[in-house]
Amino acid sequence: MQEAHEEVFNEVDCLKCANCCKTTGPLWTSKDIDRVSKSFRMKAVDFESRYLKMDEDGDMVLQKTPCAFLGSDNFCSIYDIRPKACREYPHTNRRKQIQILNLTHTNAGICPAVVRILDKVTGQLNA
Repeated sequence: MQEAHEEVFNEVDCLKCANCCKTTGPLWTSKDIDRVSKSFRMKAVDFESRYLKMDEDGDMVLQKTPCAFLGSDNFCSIYDIRPKACREYPHTNRRKQIQILNLTHTNAGICPAVVRILDKVTGQLNA
């Protein structure tokens, strides 16, 4: 899976799609909130009230999509300090992929690169 991830992301330009940023919101950890709010020179609580909400699982997520930090050119205005969930998306290079197969299946409906990765992996299995 990791090998397929590397191959696909050497070919894919996420800026042409940005579907993840347009349709889903990452989970924000307290470290993410502190880091980004500090860069905005905002108190964490003010940042949360402006951009985030607590979901039904008690996680902090974006209030709405597309992401408020996504530009019309598909560039992320907070790319260098983006949340951990964004840095790791679509999680197809995780070592213990078996632990997140449901997430990978969900991400295949969002990210064309995940579909390509899964196609490569299943092609190898069927070979």
